[in-house]
Amino acid sequence: MSALTIQFEKAAEQAKSLKERPDNDSLLKMYGLYKQGSEGDNAGKRPGFTDPVGRKKFDAWAAEAGKSKDDAMKEYVALIKTLQ
Repeated sequence: MSALTIQFEKAAEQAKSLKERPDNDSLLKMYGLYKQGSEGDNAGKRPGFTDPVGRKKFDAWAAEAGKSKDDAMKEYVALIKTLQ
């Protein structure tokens, strides 16, 4: 396991215990970067209009498309550090 992967997983654990709940935009950014860093580009289908939360999450992940997993992991770790 690479040092970056270890930092990424540690940041994911830290994200669960932030002192304050981040605003929705930050939460969506966290989600998109986490999914991109752990799974890569989103290959799923965008949820329908009856699932607005699912659509927001899908869009947040899709916004990170084309970014390498390593770059997404680095950005995720940096974002969590700024939110602590």
